[in-house]
Amino acid sequence: MRWQKFAEQMAVLARDLLGKKSVQDTLDAISAAAVDLVEGCDAAGILAVRKGRAVTLSSCGERVEESDRIQGELGQGPCYDLARHETGERTYRITDMSQPQPDFPAYAKAARELGIGSMTGILLYTDNEDFGALNLYAHRPGTFTEDIETAAWMLASHAAVALASARTIDQLEHAMETRHAIGEAMGILMERHRMSEDDAFNVLRRLSQHHNIKLRDVAQKVRAEHERP
Repeated sequence: MRWQKFAEQMAVLARDLLGKKSVQDTLDAISAAAVDLVEGCDAAGILAVRKGRAVTLSSCGERVEESDRIQGELGQGPCYDLARHETGERTYRITDMSQPQPDFPAYAKAARELGIGSMTGILLYTDNEDFGALNLYAHRPGTFTEDIETAAWMLASHAAVALASARTIDQLEHAMETRHAIGEAMGILMERHRMSEDDAFNVLRRLSQHHNIKLRDVAQKVRAEHERP
């Protein structure tokens, strides 16, 4: 591993990731960077486990989504176990998938049929948030050495910081859009029914509670009805 060049690439990547406009753009850029920057990596993806279900958040290259799907169906596999903290570890490395894998024999068989020779994975996390597992795949056994695992770990560290930033920006934008929608809906009710500001908000809130839908969705329905000819 040429560490000086890799460090320079990490610096460029950090700036690039922080410049992404959404969480999804950031996730996709991380998967693509793993393939581009980590030596021997043929495909990469980010897997999360939500309520016991495997969810592919991003993928770059072949086999990633199929590998995630199989692990979710089997309820076993290195990516699946890592993403749900089954082992308590924050990384794994399988140097040769053709060798017996007693922790997930059914998945290992399926992985060999997919043409996966070796794998490594790292949790994407910060102190406050867990984003899932970044998983790297190679056709050839023996690809992911300790050096390569270290490189992947460095990539994951940069990625987690960028994801935390992107999620914060998304949340702020979502909050602003929500406030704007509610404000417009309140204005429509105040004008149409000669309500006070408090009364208009209480109407929206009661509708939200009665129909068990988010306040923002109620506000958008009011706006849509108002704009309809």
